[in-house]
Amino acid sequence: MYNIIPWTEDLDLTDFYSEAGRRGFVNNANQRAMIDCFRNEREWRVWILYYNDKPVGSVGAHSIEEGYRICARTCILSDLLPLNTLRTRNQIVSHQHITAQYFMPACIEWAKDPMYITSHPSDVGTQRLVHTVWGPSLEKTGVLTRAFEKEYRGHVQTFWQLNTGVFLEQLDKVKWKQ
Repeated sequence: MYNIIPWTEDLDLTDFYSEAGRRGFVNNANQRAMIDCFRNEREWRVWILYYNDKPVGSVGAHSIEEGYRICARTCILSDLLPLNTLRTRNQIVSHQHITAQYFMPACIEWAKDPMYITSHPSDVGTQRLVHTVWGPSLEKTGVLTRAFEKEYRGHVQTFWQLNTGVFLEQLDKVKWKQ
C-alpha cells in the first residue's frame, strides 16, 4: 500500500538515490541534490512516497518570496508501482497519477496559499514535459494559472499558481481509495 511521510535523517534512502541516479534523475540521486538544496530556505519539507514499504518517490516544498513553491524535486519510480500513470493528458487532467493523489495534497496540507509549481523547457528530469504538457493541460481545467516568469535557480522559470480550491474540489471526485 501507499504511504507518504516527511523526510527525516533516519530514513534509509540508499536504494532510492541509487535507482534515481541510474535513471538519470540527477535532482534525486543523493541527499545533497534532493534534500540539502533546501536547507537555506526559510521553511521547507520533503516527503518520501513508499509503496509496500519501499521508497518509490519524493516531492519537496519550500517558502519563496511570493509564497510557497510545491512539487519541487518530484520523482516517481513508476515501474515499481502497480499502475503506470501520468502518460496521457486525460490522466493528467483527471488527476489519475501519483502527483495529484499524494504529492500535491501533502504539499497543500503543509504550505499556505499562494502556492506555485515551477517549470522550464529544459531536458533536466521531466521539466520539458511539465512545461509543455502538464502545466498547460491543468491550466485548461482551472487548476493552474500561469502567473509569472522569472530567473530562479539558474533558469528562467514559469511559475504556475495552484488554484487550491479548484484542485481539491476536482480531486475529491476522483480520490483513490486506500
